[in-house]
Amino acid sequence: MAYKVKRNIATVSLFTMDNWLKICIVVVLAVVTTGNEEATPAKLLFSKQILNKYLVEGMDIVIKYSLFNVGGTAALDVKVADNTFGPQDFEVVGGQLKVTIDRIPPGSNATHVVVVRPSKYGYFNFTAAEVSYLPSEDATEALVGLSSEPGQGAIVPFKEYDRKFSPHLLDWLSFAVMSMPSLVLPYALWYSSKTKYEAIMTQKKDK
Repeated sequence: MAYKVKRNIATVSLFTMDNWLKICIVVVLAVVTTGNEEATPAKLLFSKQILNKYLVEGMDIVIKYSLFNVGGTAALDVKVADNTFGPQDFEVVGGQLKVTIDRIPPGSNATHVVVVRPSKYGYFNFTAAEVSYLPSEDATEALVGLSSEPGQGAIVPFKEYDRKFSPHLLDWLSFAVMSMPSLVLPYALWYSSKTKYEAIMTQKKDK
C-alpha cells in the first residue's frame, strides 16, 4: 500500500515538472520571437479637407490638414507644404502653408489648420499638399508623400452670395420708408372721419 502511494506521488511530481518545463520553453520561445521582431517604420496617412460649405470671394476659407501614423515607429522631422494657394489668388489670414512637426508617435495623429481668403471668383482646382518625413531614427533619406485632393470648387462672387444669404436690412428699411405714406395717409383720413363722427353723435345726444 505504501509503495502505491509513493509511486503515485512520484508520478504527480514528474507530471508537474514536465508541465513546468514545457511552460518555460514556451516563455523562452516567446521572448526570443519578440526580440527578433523589428518595429515597422513610420507610415503617414495624409488628408486635406476644405471645411467651408460655400466658397465666396473675399471671405475666409478654412483648410484642415490631418496626419496619422499607422507605422510602428515615430515619424520624425515631418514637413508639410501646400503650394496651391498663390499670392495672386489668395491671401493667407491664419496659419502657415509650410509647417514642421518634430515627431508623430506610432498610432498618433497631428492636425494643422490654415485660413485663406480668395481675391477673385471662378473655378479653382484645390490640389494635394506635400509631406516629407524620416520613417525611423536611423533613417537618412526622407520619404515624400501627397495628401488627398479636395478637387475643383467654384468660388462665387460676393455680390451673388450677399444677394442670396444677406438679411437685407437696408432693403427692408427702404421698403418700410417708401410704404409709410400709403399706410399713414389712409389711417389719418380714417381717424379724422372717426373723430368728426364721434363729435356729431355727441352733439345730438346733448340736444
